[in-house]
Amino acid sequence: MPTTGRTQTVKTRTPDNVTIKPQRMGFEFSEKTPRYWLDNSYFISHTMNALSVLFPQGEQFFVDSVRYFRDQITDPKMKEEVRGFIGQEAMHSLEHMTMNQHVRDQGMPVEELEKQLSVILGIAKKLPKRHQLAITCGLEHLTAMLADMLLERNDVREDMHESMRTLWVWHAIEETEHKAVTFDVFQQVGGSYAERTFYLAFSTAMLGVVASAFTAQMMLKDPKGFSLKDSAKSLWRMWGKDGTFSSLIPTWLEYFKPGFHPWDHNNSELIERFKAQVSEKIAPQFKTGNRRTLQ
Repeated sequence: MPTTGRTQTVKTRTPDNVTIKPQRMGFEFSEKTPRYWLDNSYFISHTMNALSVLFPQGEQFFVDSVRYFRDQITDPKMKEEVRGFIGQEAMHSLEHMTMNQHVRDQGMPVEELEKQLSVILGIAKKLPKRHQLAITCGLEHLTAMLADMLLERNDVREDMHESMRTLWVWHAIEETEHKAVTFDVFQQVGGSYAERTFYLAFSTAMLGVVASAFTAQMMLKDPKGFSLKDSAKSLWRMWGKDGTFSSLIPTWLEYFKPGFHPWDHNNSELIERFKAQVSEKIAPQFKTGNRRTLQ
């Protein structure tokens, strides 16, 4: 697959009512957060815990893939959005590290999973830089889909324990705000249709394999909670009719349209709907913001 392409001047299409700014939240978790914090489900809770393990290193990969092309960005607004994207991903990393520590304290093999992920990402980092950016675009499409689903579906949010719900809603808001940044950078540096579509399929398959393997390892560390009934119910909820994941398939396929852009689906009203609620949960020490970013 070619890695060269003609760069082009790309204008960001982020709506004017969307601002990409990082915000540290300062989440804390305690024994009040139940072990099975999503619908009291052993299976789904471990699935979400496994996804959380992916975020700190995964989002560092995202940041590095974008930062490499930073000097090729010509649009001032896009440059500002890239700064915001880097800052937001930094905050996601820090907050999910806190969640991951909570999961580790429950006896889950977080450190082992992090080592496995480091090996996988190490292989990905050997790819050409624009291919790494294409992977990031694909994974950002997946996270934007999940974020939109979470903000749209009351049934998913309401089944989360309050402490976890705020973390995931905040993350979903910011993923929605910056959902087009990596895509716009990819277009700016001459990324091709073949590259972006191939790596969406590739990234989806890899995420499915890795997330499933991590979930299985967590479940093996927590055998007392296993239930065939819960597992069957959870799989149906995720992949059955109108399932949380199966319902996203049409949106996933939209990425293959030649003229696709993440803001073709303008869901910015969801940001406005939930941002005030989340702002009330910011820890006092972070009310004025936090400048720490990923390095």
